[in-house]
Amino acid sequence: MHVGKVEIEDTYAEAFEGIYCRVIVTADDEETLRKAAEKATATPSIVIGRIEGGIERWLTPEETPDNRVGAVLQFWGGIDSRKSFQESLKKFEVELSYRIRQDILVKPFTAVFDASFSPEGQLDMMERVGHCGDGYEWVENRYGREMIIVPIMVPDFQIERRIGYARGVMGANFWIMCQNRETVKTAGEKALSAIHKVEGVITPFDVCSAGSKPETKFPHIGPTTNHPYCPSLKTRLGEESLVPENVRYIPEIVINGVSMNAVKEAMKAGIRSVLDVDGVVKVSAGNYGGKLGKYRIWLKEVLEL
Repeated sequence: MHVGKVEIEDTYAEAFEGIYCRVIVTADDEETLRKAAEKATATPSIVIGRIEGGIERWLTPEETPDNRVGAVLQFWGGIDSRKSFQESLKKFEVELSYRIRQDILVKPFTAVFDASFSPEGQLDMMERVGHCGDGYEWVENRYGREMIIVPIMVPDFQIERRIGYARGVMGANFWIMCQNRETVKTAGEKALSAIHKVEGVITPFDVCSAGSKPETKFPHIGPTTNHPYCPSLKTRLGEESLVPENVRYIPEIVINGVSMNAVKEAMKAGIRSVLDVDGVVKVSAGNYGGKLGKYRIWLKEVLEL
C-alpha cells in the first residue's frame, strides 16, 4: 500500500494494557509549570519495571480548577500478568508518588488535581504524598474539591485527596523510515504536533531513536536494541538486516492512550502528518509476533478510519 510516494508496510503495532492516572498540574507561572511537568514525566521507564508519563496538553487559566496556568499529565504503569491486579496497582501507586513528591511538590506553589474521565477506582494521596507533611498536613475543601494541604517551607503544596485510575492502551507505535537527518527532525515534529491535538493520548518518548526487542543477550539491563532495524549494522548483518536500501534513520513514535479509539486516532493523525515530508520513504511499526501485548493495531486499518 502506498499513500503518495510513501509505502505503508502491511504490518501492525503491538500494544498492551496498562494502568494510568490523568492529572492536572498548576503553578503560578509558565516556567515553574514547565519544569514540574517535564521533570515529572521525563523518564519513560516501563521497560525497566517502573512507570512512565507524558504531557497531554497545556492549559490556560480558564481551563484549570484554580485559574492558574496548567498542564494535563498522564502517568502509566504496567500490569504484571504473574501477579494480581492489586499488586500491580500498589506498585504503580508507589512509583506515582515518587514522581509527584520529587518533581512537582518541590516546585514553588504547585498543585495537583484529578482529571480522570471514567475512573475504575481511586488512589488516596494521603498515605504516600500527604504524609510528606509529617503529620502536620490537613484536608479542606478548596476549588470545590477535597484537597490535602502539605505544609512545606515555601507554603504550601496542594493535591486533591483522591486521584482516579483506569486501564488503557500502552505501547502503540509507528516507525518513520527516513533518508536523511533533516527528515527525522521535520517528520518527528509534525507527528508530535498532530498527535497532541487528539485528547487522551501522550507520547512518552516523543521522537524515540532507540526501538528495542524482547530478546536480549543481556537480560540484567532489560530490552536491548532492535538490531535488524539498525541502519549502522546493515553491512555487518547482511541478509539479516531489515533496513530498506534507501533508509538511513528509523525514528519511532510511541503512543499511550486512555482508549483504543484515542490511540488509533492519534496514530492516524501522526502517520498522515508525515506523508508529505521530503525524505520519508516508508511507515512501519514495531511488533513481536504477539509476544508483548494483546492488542494488534494494523496500520492500514488505522489509515482507513
